Amino acid sequence: MSMKEEKKKIFVGVSGGVDSSVSAALLQEQGHDVVGVFIRTWQPDWIECTWQDERRDAMRVCAHLDIPFVELDLEKEYKQGVADYMIAEYRAGRTPNPDVMCNKEVKFGGFLKWALEHGGDAVATGHYAQNIFNEETGMYEMHKGKDAGKDQSYFLWTLTQDQLSKSLFPVGGFEKSHVRELAEKFTLPTATKKDSQGICFIGKISMKDFLGHYIDEEKGDVVDIEGNIIGEHNGALFFTLGERHGFTITKKGTNDLPYYVVAKNIADNTITVSQDQDADTSTSTEIKLESVSWASGIPKIGGNYTGQIRYHGEQKPFTIAGLKDDHMVLHLAQNDSTITSGQSFVMYSGTRCLGGGVIQ
Repeated sequence: MSMKEEKKKIFVGVSGGVDSSVSAALLQEQGHDVVGVFIRTWQPDWIECTWQDERRDAMRVCAHLDIPFVELDLEKEYKQGVADYMIAEYRAGRTPNPDVMCNKEVKFGGFLKWALEHGGDAVATGHYAQNIFNEETGMYEMHKGKDAGKDQSYFLWTLTQDQLSKSLFPVGGFEKSHVRELAEKFTLPTATKKDSQGICFIGKISMKDFLGHYIDEEKGDVVDIEGNIIGEHNGALFFTLGERHGFTITKKGTNDLPYYVVAKNIADNTITVSQDQDADTSTSTEIKLESVSWASGIPKIGGNYTGQIRYHGEQKPFTIAGLKDDHMVLHLAQNDSTITSGQSFVMYSGTRCLGGGVIQ
């Protein structure tokens, strides 16, 4: 999506990182009226404050570029739409993706709504994704970022055509290394800053530590594929399929190979582990989705598509068995025993992100 033809008022979500900083600089270089917006969200009082450091870096970038700086309070939207949702989903034994909800409720929810109300033509973020307008179809298409290792289209599947028409991803067509070079070119204060890690907006804390403040621990059994008790854990709710840490094996075998979580039973508070990470605990290839949303076109029955079940996960071929309203039934070409309810299943046609849904 190009806005070079005419000057636009663009509100850029400046997080204090290098990607959003370069995004603001690129749009300013193109001649747009750029405003930097630091989004302040909810953060638990027991976590060491980090947002003030990020805000300071965002302010420094805006001062360097000589663009206005605005602080936008979206604490309520984040607390209700991301944190509360995430805790409720884990309590129900599901595995939600907080980054997906953060984009839906905060960045392209509250932020976009506020920007349009304040005279903005569009918002821009530092996401590694590409928003391309297809003149033949008259649709905006979200494609993977050029840097495969940084592509973030997986987290953006909930965006609608209306949202895409007002959203820009200025660094999505670049490799990360080039973005660093651009940051040096613009002499940005964040040029050498390391990428942030952790839960969206909350920072460097593990999901188990976060959930441990809101969900009580309850000791349970670790069992092997045959159902034998071989260890213990502090709560099946805290585990994601494929994990290899956080539980204790008390019945040692003849080798020291790691165990992986291959299944969990919330009702019985047990987790099943295996030294074979790909051990099948289910033979079904059927997946049911809810809350289905289409960003760049609805797939056709009989078409060739791939799905992604986790960030940087393998692209898996699938066929559509049924599609009605915001529900969908599909079949994977091959079973994946690590699939769990609550995860986002994101659908692609080549590099184009069609949309996705939440696994039931």
